[in-house]
Amino acid sequence: MSLAVVWESGLSTLDRYVFREVLQAWLAVTGLLLLILVGNELAQILGQAAERGYPRDIIFALIGLTSIQNLSVLIPVGLLLGIVMALGRLYHDSEMAAIQACGVGPLGLLRPIGILAIVVSALLGWISLSGAPHAFGRAQEIKRDALRGAEFGMLEPGAFHAFAGGTAVLYAGFADEDGTLRRVFIQRRVNDRIEVVLADRARHVVEEGGALHTLVLYDGERYELGAGSPISRRIRFAEHGIPVRIGAKDDGPPRVETRATLELYQDPSLPAQAEFQWRVSLPLMALILALIAIPLAHLQPRQGRYARLGIVILTFFIYVNVLSAARTWVEKGWVVPELGIWWVHGVVLLLAGFLWSKQLTRRAARI
Repeated sequence: MSLAVVWESGLSTLDRYVFREVLQAWLAVTGLLLLILVGNELAQILGQAAERGYPRDIIFALIGLTSIQNLSVLIPVGLLLGIVMALGRLYHDSEMAAIQACGVGPLGLLRPIGILAIVVSALLGWISLSGAPHAFGRAQEIKRDALRGAEFGMLEPGAFHAFAGGTAVLYAGFADEDGTLRRVFIQRRVNDRIEVVLADRARHVVEEGGALHTLVLYDGERYELGAGSPISRRIRFAEHGIPVRIGAKDDGPPRVETRATLELYQDPSLPAQAEFQWRVSLPLMALILALIAIPLAHLQPRQGRYARLGIVILTFFIYVNVLSAARTWVEKGWVVPELGIWWVHGVVLLLAGFLWSKQLTRRAARI
């Protein structure tokens, strides 16, 4: 049996109508939020590219990877706003009154909205547990490689270029057509002394697949200066090489945001447990927000279509900020991992139960 047959036989016309309205609103809201976020990320990444010398070909890759990370937060808020806006339209246009007159109350909305919430939560689960960590790690790797490669990306004459982690500066007066630099000046710090090199010409040699860069200087002089003292040594040379290894620095252990979810689950350390609980919480938050959105979307007669958006947005920001604070508390050891950040979901579920009870009591009083 195909999915289309199951869809037609398992859901009523009203269920499909509500599902379609909420789906369209969720896609529109999420798409708009993503567009705004991409615009903001584009401005930030372009600024970083100009400041740090990122090559142009990685900009769109960074935007795409960053967008995948941010989808884990955009999808839940988009679902909440989509449900509230879709139901708000039904209330405002008196369609909800007609639906209720047919004997369909708030509980009748749970099936179509619940189906959408489960699908969205499953998608969000994949993004949160797998997609976002991979995207974060890949983005960090691209930035790290770009920063290291930028040291020797463009050795243009007539400008100062810092390299070797900022401990050395190069200047060339002009360059030949084959790229040979002329009238070269280099100053670098080596331990507690400063070296100044003047050379007639220099070549940039790349070896070991880009891991080793060497500046080969010809026909020049090297001056070694001690800290706070005059010239202590002067050396003339016909050829002199300054090697700089790119990527030799140890980047340390991987950040917790890049580690696999299963690895975090098996790691008893507080940062790992906090990150694991955060990832699991995002799809769980989407389900809870869908549950609480139905009573929050209820409008009184003559209320505007968007009358509840303010309180809805405030509810989301309180929810996600308390969840983020609870994550920090777990990392710092202020809350035991067994309690973790789960108590935040419990409080919001209690609030959802109160709102549902209030709405069902109000409906029962009208019947």
